[in-house]
This record gives sequence, C-alpha cells and structure tokens, in this order.
Amino acid sequence: MDVNASLIYSRSMTEAPARLAADPIGVARDQWVDRGWADAAPGMAAVTSIMRAQQIVSARVDAVLKPFGVTFARYEVLMLLTFSRRGSLPMKLIASRLQVHPTSVTNAVDRLVQAGLVTRTTHPDDRRAFIVALTPEGRSLAQEATAALNEQVFGRPELDRDDLESLVSIIARMRSAAGDF
Repeated sequence: MDVNASLIYSRSMTEAPARLAADPIGVARDQWVDRGWADAAPGMAAVTSIMRAQQIVSARVDAVLKPFGVTFARYEVLMLLTFSRRGSLPMKLIASRLQVHPTSVTNAVDRLVQAGLVTRTTHPDDRRAFIVALTPEGRSLAQEATAALNEQVFGRPELDRDDLESLVSIIARMRSAAGDF
C-alpha cells in the first residue's frame, strides 16, 4: 500500500487530521489496479472506506459520550433498557439484541452497575441468569447523552438524507448477506 494510504491507519484520532493532497484510499485503489488486482480494487476501496468512516464516526461519538462517563457500548445497553417496556432485560437478551458476545455485555453491565446507572439481579426463573434494570440515574444519563448525540453526531452526519438512506440500505444488504439478520 502507498505510504499516504497507510497514514489513515497510523494517525492518532486525538490529533487534528492533516489534509492530504489526494484521497489515500483512491491512491491505494489505483495501486491495486496497477499491480493486477483490478477485480479486487473496488472491494478493497469499499472495505477500507468503511473502516475509515467507522474510525471517524467512533471518534465523534466517543468525544460526545466522554463527559457522560460512558462508552458507546455502555450507552447502547442504557438505550436498549430505555426502550424496553419495564426498563429491564435479561443479560442474554441484551447480548442478542446488541449482537455482541455475552462477555462484552457482562463487562459493560459491570461498569454501569459501578456507576449506579443499572442494577443486576438474579433472574427469578433461572438462578444462572441475570436481569439488568435501569436506575433513574441511568435513564436520566441516557436521555442527556441521546440529546447530545442527536445534536452533535446523529443530526449532523455530513451527508444528505438521500445519501444516508442509500448508505443504510447498501450496508443492510451487506449485513444481511453476512447473516447478520
């Protein structure tokens, strides 16, 4: 890969990005074609673009959530609980709905319990399982964090509505083909 193209992976997300003269992913795509990998070049460019976009979006989300003391994973747990009828769900169901390993949910819930944002109790029908419930503090934090994310990230994605809908549709097809749903 071209040196400029590799910069997208090595640049710290905390420092202001230097504007490059050319799109490193476009340069890398040209290099793929030049080396005889023309059939794979569009896929490489798409995957690399998605990975870079994920870095950009993650950095924006992290910056907004940092003052609230939660990561995006913990915020997702809070929101899932907020959307539930009772404000509580079994941990196994949280893992399933968030499409993450149960260990990830355990780690997120541990931190949320420590922060007083959720409680964890033994499931009444299965002593091996746990129920996670939102506390009033957790509900309040979720509402405040959502307002900040809506204002600073979700409401300003730097794409117009048609592009956003197309992007979601295209990625949904990719996710479906991978067995995500």
